[in-house]
Amino acid sequence: MQLGIIGLGRMGANLARHAQEKGHEVVGYSRSADSNHELAKDGIAIADSLEDVVKKLKQPRAVFIYVPHGAPTEEVCTSLRELMAPGDIVCDGGNSHWTDSQRRHVLFAEAGIHFLDVGTSGGVHGARYGACFMVGGEPDAYAAIAPVLRDLAVDDQGVFLVGGPGTGHFAKLVHNAIEFGMVQAIAEGVELLMRSGYELDLPGLCNNWMHGSVIRSWLVDLMGRALAEQSDFSQLSTYVEDTGEVKWVLDWALGQDIPTPVVSASQIALMQYRDVDWPAAKAVALLRNQYGGHPVRRISDQKERR
Repeated sequence: MQLGIIGLGRMGANLARHAQEKGHEVVGYSRSADSNHELAKDGIAIADSLEDVVKKLKQPRAVFIYVPHGAPTEEVCTSLRELMAPGDIVCDGGNSHWTDSQRRHVLFAEAGIHFLDVGTSGGVHGARYGACFMVGGEPDAYAAIAPVLRDLAVDDQGVFLVGGPGTGHFAKLVHNAIEFGMVQAIAEGVELLMRSGYELDLPGLCNNWMHGSVIRSWLVDLMGRALAEQSDFSQLSTYVEDTGEVKWVLDWALGQDIPTPVVSASQIALMQYRDVDWPAAKAVALLRNQYGGHPVRRISDQKERR
């Protein structure tokens, strides 16, 4: 299948490489010259503009968007609505607000263009070797794009039509809220172990937990890898990157009178993880780096910004 990928950052670039290896013809575009150069070296066709992406694809076209949510996604969608033709499919693979996705579905539909909100999970590793896709939109559009998603997923069960427009991104953001709670619990466990007074092999213990324990998970596995790579926390900053999407879920839950004490506490913890010597905060930063490529800051970096 031929497809376009707009946004060649951590997710988009790895999905492009993965798709190419699966036999798909990829046309990529990024505003970053470095990203374009790296993908071109891998044999992926690079367009020099959004218009060029559309020109290089045969109808009916399929274009995936992997740019930051908010204004960047809005700008790309506005441009594609004018450039693409009836019967084409636009897939937003970022973490957009589900109500924005519902609105964009209507705008594209007015032009005869299909729009799917494609929540994408699995981090950078998943993008490269097998991700999980939660899709919202019309069944016909989903059926057209499902074969390529199955090729990019970890297995056939890693692709799921959640429901109508907006449901893919809603499910993905709830997924992220669950993730926050799990990450916080793992990090607090690491701090308990570090402060226990015992001499413990923490990477070895995480590996042990991966074999039959109730809490075995990819996040526990990644925590073990992170601790093996960075056993000394002394030079790590506690600043944890937060892209803000989980706040949308919490705002919605508050409006619905749905209690979310664990997720709320996890979100508040990210804001508390600023300018303190807190082992759990450093463990969260390491774990988010492992699955999402979020930066890990050093104390020296934090001092330089003041």
